[in-house]
Amino acid sequence: MLIVDDTTRADDAYGFAAQGVGLLWRGDFQNARQLLLALASRVDRPARGRGPKASAPGARASERTPVRSARETFDRVRQLRSQRARTLGMLLIGLDAGHRSALRRAPDLHVACTEAWGEGDGPSVVSLRELQGLVGAHEWRVRGIDVPASGGRIHPHYGVFAPTRAEYVELVARAPWPGGAPPATAFDVGTGTGVLAAVLARRGAARVVATDLDPRAIDCASENVMRLGLERRVEVVRADLFPEGRAGVVVCNPPWVPARPASPLERGVYDEDGRMLRAFLQGLAAHLAPGGEGWLVLSDLAEHLGLRTRESLLAAFEAAGLEVAGRLDARPAHRKAVDRSDPLHAARAAETTSLWRLVVRGAAGA
Repeated sequence: MLIVDDTTRADDAYGFAAQGVGLLWRGDFQNARQLLLALASRVDRPARGRGPKASAPGARASERTPVRSARETFDRVRQLRSQRARTLGMLLIGLDAGHRSALRRAPDLHVACTEAWGEGDGPSVVSLRELQGLVGAHEWRVRGIDVPASGGRIHPHYGVFAPTRAEYVELVARAPWPGGAPPATAFDVGTGTGVLAAVLARRGAARVVATDLDPRAIDCASENVMRLGLERRVEVVRADLFPEGRAGVVVCNPPWVPARPASPLERGVYDEDGRMLRAFLQGLAAHLAPGGEGWLVLSDLAEHLGLRTRESLLAAFEAAGLEVAGRLDARPAHRKAVDRSDPLHAARAAETTSLWRLVVRGAAGA
C-alpha cells in the first residue's frame, strides 16, 4: 500500500492501481474525488472502440474483425467491468471508529456508512468508490422513489434492489385477478423493497405475506410497509422463498439474468444458473390455493444474450406441473434501451418484460 496525496500525478496513481497496489489517500477529500474521476478516464480509454464491429465489405478474411455473439459480448462486458471496479477500488480512504474521515473537506459519512455496515468497532480503510456508492444509496433511501401503484414512495436500503424500472411494477398493477376478484391471501416471494407486496395490497388483496431471505430486505420492506400505512394487511417474514400455506396469487420477480453475481449488490440482477427461478417454479404448485395463479415477472433479456432459451423456460414450466393461463408484456422504458453506445444495446432494445400467469396443469379451463 502506498500513501498518496494532492501532489500525486494521476498517471502514476493509475499505474499503481492497475497493478493492484492500494493507494491510501492523505490529501484533500474533494481532490481524492477528482483523482478517482481521472483514474476512471484512464481505465475507460483503452476500452473505447473495442466493442464488436462488423467486417468491412470486401475485406480479406485476415483483415476482418471477428463479430462476437451476444453471449461473448456479455461475458466480455462483465470482465471489463470487473477489471474496472478492481482498479478504481484501489483508491482508499481511512475512517475512524465512527465512520468519519479526518481529511480536509470530507463530508459527514457516519449515517451512510452506519446504514450499510452498522456501527463501527474500530478504524477502517475503504475504497473511495465504495464510499460514493454508500452515499448514493443513502440519498436514494432518504428521497425514495415515487411508485404510484404502491400508493406512495418506496425507500430502498443499501444492498436492496431499487424499483427504478416501472414496467414490471405496472404489470403487477394491471394483471387480472384470478376469478375477477382480489384474493383473500397473496404471497410476494423475494419481496426486496416490498414494492410488489404494497401493490397487491393497494389492489385489494385482503392479506399479503411478503418473504425474503436477506435481513436487509426484511428491514427495508418492513419500513416501507409502515411508511405506506399497510402494516395491518402486509406481513413481512424471513423465509427461503415461500411462507407456510397457500395463496390465491403468488408473485415472484426473480433476478432476470442467470449468471453468477460478482458482489452482494449484484444479487438483485444475477441468479446463478437460474436457481431462484427454478426453485420458485418447482415449489409453486404446492403453495397455490384452488383456482390460484402464480405471477412470474421475468425479462427475456437473458434470451437475447444467449443465456437462456424460451424453450428451456417453457420446459421448466411443464416440469413443475404448470401451464400458462395468460401473459402480459411490457417494453422497457429505461435509458439503456435507447443507448446505442452500450455494447449490449441490441439485446436491451429487443427486451420484453413479461408477467406469466401460471396455473397448476389442468386447472386453466376448470
